[in-house]
Amino acid sequence: MDRYILSASDSLDSYYDPRLAASLDSMEGVPDWPSVAETEEERRRRATLQHRAHQIFQWVGTLLPGVTLAALLAIAGREIARWLGVDVLGFAQTPISEITVATLLGLAIRNAIGLPQVYESGLRVCLRWVLRGGIVLLGLRLSLVEIGNISLVGVPLVVLCIAASLALVAVINRMLGVPRRLGSLIAVGTSICGVSAIVATGPVIEAEEDEVSYAVACVTIFGMIALFCYPLLAQFAFAGDARQAGLFLGTAIHDTAQVAGAGRMYEQQYAAPEALNTATVTKLFRNVSMAAVIPLIGYTYHRKSRRDGAKKRKLFDLVPLFVIGFLLMAIVRSVGDLGERPFGLLEPSQWKEMLAAANVASGWCLAMAMTAVGLGTAFKKLAHVGFQPFVVGLSAAVSVGAISFVLIKTLTPLVGG
Repeated sequence: MDRYILSASDSLDSYYDPRLAASLDSMEGVPDWPSVAETEEERRRRATLQHRAHQIFQWVGTLLPGVTLAALLAIAGREIARWLGVDVLGFAQTPISEITVATLLGLAIRNAIGLPQVYESGLRVCLRWVLRGGIVLLGLRLSLVEIGNISLVGVPLVVLCIAASLALVAVINRMLGVPRRLGSLIAVGTSICGVSAIVATGPVIEAEEDEVSYAVACVTIFGMIALFCYPLLAQFAFAGDARQAGLFLGTAIHDTAQVAGAGRMYEQQYAAPEALNTATVTKLFRNVSMAAVIPLIGYTYHRKSRRDGAKKRKLFDLVPLFVIGFLLMAIVRSVGDLGERPFGLLEPSQWKEMLAAANVASGWCLAMAMTAVGLGTAFKKLAHVGFQPFVVGLSAAVSVGAISFVLIKTLTPLVGG
């Protein structure tokens, strides 16, 4: 019996080695169940994931009202345009642009009912990112060869229009006694690319916030008028020449969204996709010109006023990223059209379906963006612009349109446009 008695010092005695007692209820070969208690690192990781998920839900909740409203009005604009053109007027295909109807619906809601603040974040996303996404997708409609053909007349036209417009608006400013900074902002907004150019130029010439607001209001007023009037005027003035109409829309209308919207209206009303293509490329040339014109305006302004310390803008800030995206999509289109099997992967029918889907998506993006323009335009705010800036803005808008018309009629015959 003695050989079965364990001494107190024996390591096998469960009283002296608790590990043995702890293992009595386990099964040999089966790992012990892990502890249910969270470690500090696990708690930290779970808290971080919850915080990120919360931020995502908050971001979606902030953007969803405005984006949803813009999308619904774009759908309503399409359906109303189809109903008016087909069911009421009897056309096989409606001659009324869905973008025109959607923009008018947005204007009506904003000015007749009012727009709660909860919609503003989503509408800003439509004006900035959805619009730019639509313009990038437009690049798939054009090859580099087509862009080059448009640039033969587009680049000289843009350069001459900008130079003539800046000079003429400067004269009008002096005649009416408008402050130089405000006049400069209206000039660049009218001649280059609307609100974007104004916002980029403001810090360069140290403009006050109210001066920037006045200039933006002027450009918004006359850009909105041009959005609805210029497609009809272009059809009449250029006798249905879609290429010349596109050049006119791309140089005479101020803001990128307004140019894209007007080009889309012309395309839908007159079945002329070349007008939208030409207007888009021409407008992008104007956008790129910010990189040269805005620093020049800043230098001229500070040289005359003898002041230093202007805020410098990086070149990257002056060349919109969506311009690069547009060109990349044009490269994709050019490469895809080269072989019998695009990229060696797709059938020709699949490639055509992809291009058609991109065109449809681009159209929806532009419709939502223009709806957001209508929803963001309050006539009461525009009424506070004042008489002199209003006259400068009107004179600048008319001058840019007249200069564009004359130059198009002069240059296009020279290059076979």
